[in-house]
Amino acid sequence: MVNFFAILYINTLSLIKTVMVSQNSSSDTAEREAWYEKINAYQLSPLWRFLSTLVTPVPRGACVPYLWKFAEVEPFVLEAGELITAQEAERRVLILENPGLAGTSQITTSLYAGLQLVKPGEIAPAHRHTQSALRFVLKGSGAHTAVDGERTVMRYGDFVITPPGAWHDHGNESEEPMIWLDGLDIPMLAFYDASFAEMYAEEAQPESRKSGHSLARYGASMLPVDHYRKGTVSPIFNYPYDRSREALEVMRRQDEWDPCHGLKMRYINPETGGFAMPTIATFLQLLPEGFKTTPYRSTDATIFVVVEGHGHSVIDRQKFEWSPQDIFVVPSWKNVIHCPAEDTVLFSYSDRAAQQKLGFFKEQRGGVPQNPFVA
Repeated sequence: MVNFFAILYINTLSLIKTVMVSQNSSSDTAEREAWYEKINAYQLSPLWRFLSTLVTPVPRGACVPYLWKFAEVEPFVLEAGELITAQEAERRVLILENPGLAGTSQITTSLYAGLQLVKPGEIAPAHRHTQSALRFVLKGSGAHTAVDGERTVMRYGDFVITPPGAWHDHGNESEEPMIWLDGLDIPMLAFYDASFAEMYAEEAQPESRKSGHSLARYGASMLPVDHYRKGTVSPIFNYPYDRSREALEVMRRQDEWDPCHGLKMRYINPETGGFAMPTIATFLQLLPEGFKTTPYRSTDATIFVVVEGHGHSVIDRQKFEWSPQDIFVVPSWKNVIHCPAEDTVLFSYSDRAAQQKLGFFKEQRGGVPQNPFVA
């Protein structure tokens, strides 16, 4: 049971400290100001003037809740296909930029998102980079992604991984445009200043393994007897939607509904049981018709994609109506409640994989207290 007085005590202390810091800052003497200016010439600054903004009681990022209606943005994606070729652009993508992070090319403080178009007959040329990337197919069927010599055909709802440092290209042999969501950890790599990229000598890499090899070899809850590979990313790079959707439907029969998530599963690396990607966590969840989730918040700002169903979500007291192919973002430490009007499937990704490894991931369920350190 939550200790109300403990919460009140902590919040009171925080308020007193804020007032004291404010008073101290406002009472800086001319002598102090002169001293601050003097040490500034040596690239020094006093921590006590900035501590409250550097070490905050709760997350205070600029990321805000937002929803992109696919029906509204799809025409712009298709228009881009008339303005520039896939070869010219290298990647013909429209960035989904969070309004609170204008000018940063970020959808959250740590992640990137964009809508990529590959038209019939086109090839998005081969390259590789240190960033981890995911693709989630939103429209079309029959295009392919090639990763380190193996092709995989992409269909609606498929979750496809491009591991860091892996050669990859995209091609579309179908008769319709293909659009998918790109998700990358670009801001993380930028923070660590660890970005590298390289173009392949040819437009497309040669095929060295048969299509479906990785899924057959690693996707049946089995590993080869002489298996020794131990990478940081899943050896499966296409998780077909029909398989994942079937798993959710089978589990529905067990009636194992979580009040905050419905039935939510994470994509895993079959070698380790951990997340499928080293820095990005990916999930698929089923919300049955009429199921209203209880409030939930966590430190991993999350991007959601509506795969099936209609309904709305309440994020930080704001209502967002959604339908299939829409994309919305829930910022760090903002309460979210999902309210499906019919059976709904949501794909989502966040930086939880990195946060859990680093030891600072936190979550709160059911509208619990403001301070996560109070049990």
